[in-house]
Amino acid sequence: MAAPKDRAAAVRAALRTLVARNGFHGASMSAVAAQAGVAAGTAYTHYASKDELVLAAYCETKSELNLAVTTDADPNAPAEQWFRDLWLSCYRHLRANPEHARFLLQVEHSPYRARAHEAALADQDDPLLAQVASPDIAAQLLALPLEVLYELALSPAIRLAAGEAELTDAQLDEIAAACWRAVSRPG
Repeated sequence: MAAPKDRAAAVRAALRTLVARNGFHGASMSAVAAQAGVAAGTAYTHYASKDELVLAAYCETKSELNLAVTTDADPNAPAEQWFRDLWLSCYRHLRANPEHARFLLQVEHSPYRARAHEAALADQDDPLLAQVASPDIAAQLLALPLEVLYELALSPAIRLAAGEAELTDAQLDEIAAACWRAVSRPG
């Protein structure tokens, strides 16, 4: 029998899979439990409600994404190069995990959005926000709300990774450059 921590992880993974495939309405707690291979009561042992489970899965997904995009990022690189590397790492991580990309998109377009963002920020120190707040990067960004900067900068990477289109490295470089232009001061 799997350890409780493993069962909780299986429940989060099952939710991501079902939401990515069927949306939130196709991810009842009983369906999540069946997908995870656990009893419905086990899912409720780890998460008191579907809302709690969604927030936990979102925080886990965002934490994994943040780690993937910042691990190899050189904080001393020029801002444009740092952004390009970050954007490409985001795309590649989510392209390798398309269910994660589709799950993130579902959350972004649901009533969970605001609570999920708040939970993710409260759950961790966001390395992306720390970099964006650094004087070298902040001075080059347009004075827009963080939510708008995120939409213009990284949402295209998430949407493209969730899709079926095959893109060349040259196309990905051009898209990353366009996203940089969308959020940076002309100069």
